[in-house]
Amino acid sequence: MHENQTSAPAGVTVRVPRPMPPAPPGATLRMPHPFPPPYAGTRPIRPRLLWIFLSWALFVVLLVAGVGGFAGGLFATLGDAAPATIFSGGQSVNVALDPADKPAIYAAVDQPTDVRCRLGDGADARVRLTRPAVSQTVTLNGTTWELLFEAGVPEAGTYPLACEGDGARFGVGKQLTGGMLVGGAVALLALPTVGFLAALIVTIVVLARRSAARRRMA
Repeated sequence: MHENQTSAPAGVTVRVPRPMPPAPPGATLRMPHPFPPPYAGTRPIRPRLLWIFLSWALFVVLLVAGVGGFAGGLFATLGDAAPATIFSGGQSVNVALDPADKPAIYAAVDQPTDVRCRLGDGADARVRLTRPAVSQTVTLNGTTWELLFEAGVPEAGTYPLACEGDGARFGVGKQLTGGMLVGGAVALLALPTVGFLAALIVTIVVLARRSAARRRMA
């Protein structure tokens, strides 16, 4: 009997895996990562500081608007109260007066002088001139007008007016009353106050929330 024996073909090389050398004592075996670890970016802290900047910018805008509104109302009031009808001492003029306008007689003088005025023809006692309770002056276009008399008339109409005074100019305007300046004062106080409180609240809230966000991220 013959046994079949299989012999390796000539020229075939068989490789045996080479064993890894043992790691030295104390060494740490590191395995390569198949993929790089994902990048973890820093999350922005909310809310942003931009809100604080915008709130204070709004305060500045309201402050400018309040000052502008008060100044505009003041100039408009002074322009409305300043004499519209002007005449020299010794003249007599006919002026249109309306009690709703609170008419008044003003004088502009360069030096102290005695002045006298007469309103109406004396037939109606309700037509009269009275001295003001407080001193008032209106300066417009470089001329200072001092309030002399408050004109009292029963109804709107045209009345004769005569004034005398050496070197004096006279004019018919309106009284300055507190109601004329109320709107401007409200704008001056209310708008900046609202803007300041809003900016302060926004600043506190934003800083508090940003501080809480930092504690959560720590």
